[in-house]
Amino acid sequence: LPEALPYDELADCAASAASTEDAVELKEMCAAINRFLSMLSPVERQVFLARYWFAAPVAEISEKFGFTQSKVKSQLMRTRNKLRKYLEVEGLC
Repeated sequence: LPEALPYDELADCAASAASTEDAVELKEMCAAINRFLSMLSPVERQVFLARYWFAAPVAEISEKFGFTQSKVKSQLMRTRNKLRKYLEVEGLC
């Protein structure tokens, strides 16, 4: 059997108020976002994750990648728009 994930181990301690339907929808959303991220260029993906997974400030991202802050903001906006359209096609938005 595969090893349980850390948050699965805590399930008995912190029961969720979410319904099974909510859990399924969340799982579908996560899978769709992962598919979307895999379609991005490596730099687009890294910038997106830096901002929205690691909560890095735009200034930090621009310094790390050698972009202007304006370019980072524009790229993030374009990527968010692509994600929105992708999720609409997937029926999740």
